[in-house]
Amino acid sequence: MYNEKFSPIIRFAVMSDIHLKDEPSAESERFKKGIADAYKIARNGETYKKLDALVLDGDIATSGSEAQMQMAKEIIDNGLDYDETKLIISVASHEYNHENGGVEGALEKLKRIFNAAPDVHEVINGFHFVSASPSKSCDFNDDKIKWIYDNLETAKKDDPKKPVFMFQHPHLSGTVYGSILWGDDVTIPAYMDHPQTLVFSGHSHAPINDPRSVYQEHFTCFGTGTLSYFELDEFDKVCGTRPQNGGQAAQMLIVEADAQNRVRVYPYDILTGNFFPRVWKVDVPSDPETFLYTDAKRYKEAKSPYFTDDAEIDVTDITESGAKIVFSQAKDDVEGYVNSYDLILRRKSDGVIVCQQSIWSDYYLYNIPEKCEFFVDKLESGTEYTAKITSKGFFKNVSSNFLTVEFKTK
Repeated sequence: MYNEKFSPIIRFAVMSDIHLKDEPSAESERFKKGIADAYKIARNGETYKKLDALVLDGDIATSGSEAQMQMAKEIIDNGLDYDETKLIISVASHEYNHENGGVEGALEKLKRIFNAAPDVHEVINGFHFVSASPSKSCDFNDDKIKWIYDNLETAKKDDPKKPVFMFQHPHLSGTVYGSILWGDDVTIPAYMDHPQTLVFSGHSHAPINDPRSVYQEHFTCFGTGTLSYFELDEFDKVCGTRPQNGGQAAQMLIVEADAQNRVRVYPYDILTGNFFPRVWKVDVPSDPETFLYTDAKRYKEAKSPYFTDDAEIDVTDITESGAKIVFSQAKDDVEGYVNSYDLILRRKSDGVIVCQQSIWSDYYLYNIPEKCEFFVDKLESGTEYTAKITSKGFFKNVSSNFLTVEFKTK
């Protein structure tokens, strides 16, 4: 986790989109483990061993029922050391379910069960934490936007160079990965005068080890993942926006800051108990000129992914009308893994394309399979085909080489 000289003076964990159910489930077990792992990470710190806050950034429950909210409280009470760790909790669209009382019912449960308000401004170890629940669903009305702005102003006046940690459930449109489908732009004006703000948001279920889960331009944004199931923000894949193995989802962020106002954000996989390889660094939060994760920089610096010389491609399970294509994962020297693959299948006799598909690489898993596989069907019997595989990165970068294989159906 620590590969530089960085001595934190604050540490907190961020989770969202847990989606607890009325009965114990995979999500409730992941939630328990996430809290326990956050303390384990803190205790293993070299110079600082505290967990100062646990932030739950909305959609803790599937439908906001009494049972689900009580389950959340029980898990938190059993896992959290309230003397050490401040709980910051917000509610959003799933808690606002109309069958369980809508907004009014969710806010009543939030107060009664958690003794919490929907909007809070806390100062922890000298750092400002601002959390705002939507006014309804995932929408913010004018009063709520003004509240956000005013509280960011308060933090800015305290110290304009110190990072401010801001939490809202929906992404800001056009920022982090997932914000095309699951973003809202109404709160963006509140942040434009506050470059030192780091906005943490969820709602999309987009994986936080996707390099696009951090975005910088006028300020900094981070996606907060999910403990339930992944959903991806691209429509061209064969399985749609819900990827294969998408239920293997349990991610959180560990965030640290030091006395020089530098921030480090560590994406963490709860299922395996491992940090993902990338660490997001914000060295001067108040100065956009220093930002590393702008689109302008990353699209320019993206390198072409590639298949290594020993990469393999094979065809198995051949039938009269289908076959399974199995191939080695490509490499990306910047990100470490690729986003997806394009498959083009041609009939060998005349070169006609009979199948063209885009396939996820399973990059959202900590243990990415060494090989991908895809079954093509609706083929003609006794016919020869040629398959071509190219890889795609996260910033419109396509592989410089490809894999190809020929086969004949039975």
